[in-house]
Amino acid sequence: MRAEFPKWTKHFQRSYPKVWKAFQKLGEECHSAGPLDARTRRLVKVGIAAGYGSEGAVHSAVRNALAEGVSEDEIRHVILLSITTIGFPNGQAALSWAEDIVRAK
Repeated sequence: MRAEFPKWTKHFQRSYPKVWKAFQKLGEECHSAGPLDARTRRLVKVGIAAGYGSEGAVHSAVRNALAEGVSEDEIRHVILLSITTIGFPNGQAALSWAEDIVRAK
C-alpha cells in the first residue's frame, strides 16, 4: 500500500516527470543496496529525517513507515532515541511532525 503524496509532490511529479522517475529510481537503488530489511530501513529513515530537522522529511518517512507496517509506537520510539543526539527541542518538533501523520491516518 503506497502512501498518498502531498499536493506539492503530485505537482512536482506532473511538472518534472523525468526528474521524479530518476529520484524514485535512486531511492529504490539505495534501499536495495544493503542487507537491512524494509521495516528497519523505514525506521532508519524516520531517525534520519528527525535528525535532519525537516518537517517534510519526517512526514514522508512516517507515511512510508506506516505503509510498510511499522507501528506508531515504533516510530515514536525511534524519535525518542534521537533526543540525546539532536536535542530535546528538535526531538519534540520531530515528534509533533510524526503525530501530524499519525493523527491524519
